[in-house]
Amino acid sequence: MASPAEWTCRPPFILRGVSLYGIDSVICPIERRREAWNRLETDLNREKLAAMTREIGLSDVLTVAPELLAGKVRGRIVVKIG
Repeated sequence: MASPAEWTCRPPFILRGVSLYGIDSVICPIERRREAWNRLETDLNREKLAAMTREIGLSDVLTVAPELLAGKVRGRIVVKIG
């Protein structure tokens, strides 16, 4: 059974049809983590990732937040700090 913290974090993504992929860094052996990171390096299409990524500055967060909350954002937004 998932912990309450996990339950409150995941449903919004699941309801929006997002797949959550990651590496369990707590219990996953280091060899398996390295294999997963190596697969991301070779299998991830960087052009597609770049096409769905938008970079904003920290000063733009308050402007973009309403778009996020309204469900108008597709892809990912990276906030550049500094």
